[in-house]
Amino acid sequence: MRLYEQVVLSRPDISPQQAEELVTEISGMVESLSGKVGKTEYWGLRSLSYPIDKLKKAHYNLLNIEMPAAAVAELERRMAIHDSILRVKTYKVDAHDDEPSAMLSRKGGSDERRPRRDRD
Repeated sequence: MRLYEQVVLSRPDISPQQAEELVTEISGMVESLSGKVGKTEYWGLRSLSYPIDKLKKAHYNLLNIEMPAAAVAELERRMAIHDSILRVKTYKVDAHDDEPSAMLSRKGGSDERRPRRDRD
């Protein structure tokens, strides 16, 4: 089985709890296609780079998935017809990282500031 990272963008009018329930539903789809979901992360309600269906924000979720390559197309087809999902992007990876993603670690900390410049 191959390893994938999947980023799911869902509608902004659902609550964060409903976004987590959506991830549980997606996990059920993956398991029904003989795959398994590892780590999941909720990145929160974030602004989109460009409007999708006239919406400017979306709930972002990351899923680490292990499943057969043939089942990925079926999973994306099922997700495309779901009403609450705006976009899905699936990336094939060599290994899953168990640490928090860069998006999640950047969200909470303000430690990564630019160095202060001295003005004359």
